[in-house]
Amino acid sequence: MPNIKSAKKRLLTNEKARVRNKARISALRTAEKRFREAVDAGDKDRAKECLKAVHKRLDKAVKLGTIHKNKSSRKKSRLAALLK
Repeated sequence: MPNIKSAKKRLLTNEKARVRNKARISALRTAEKRFREAVDAGDKDRAKECLKAVHKRLDKAVKLGTIHKNKSSRKKSRLAALLK
């Protein structure tokens, strides 16, 4: 447990950020799962919509600093290849 006042504050802000990041990553994984289910089912129209949603979530996660931009690019590329 931190003794310094600023360290106590950092502990609180880090916990809040951890919870927010966890929620974003969870939503991202759910969107990706829906996309993969649509691809497996052979529903190309729904898969395209889901891919768009995944791209949106990836871009938002990068913008907010949850994931690295290269990870986002790699996922986008692999998911687009999966759709083709």
